[in-house]
Amino acid sequence: MRRTPKTATALDTFIARKAEIDEMLGRLKALSDEHFGYSPEEINWGHAGTLAHYAEVLKRITDSAFKEGEHAE
Repeated sequence: MRRTPKTATALDTFIARKAEIDEMLGRLKALSDEHFGYSPEEINWGHAGTLAHYAEVLKRITDSAFKEGEHAE
C-alpha cells in the first residue's frame, strides 16, 4: 500500500502527537514517583485538592480513550 502525501502527513502528525503524550506521561509518572515534590510533613488540604483536580482531568482523558463513563457506548 502506497502512502499518499495526505496520509503521510496524518501519520507524521499522529506520531508527533503520540511522542508528546509519551513525554508528558513520563514526566507525570516521575513527578508522581516523587510524591509531586512534597514531603509528608508539608501536605495540606490544598495539595489534596490539587491532586483531586489532576485525577479529575486524567479521568476525563481515560474515560474518552477507553470509552468509559460518559463516553461509554
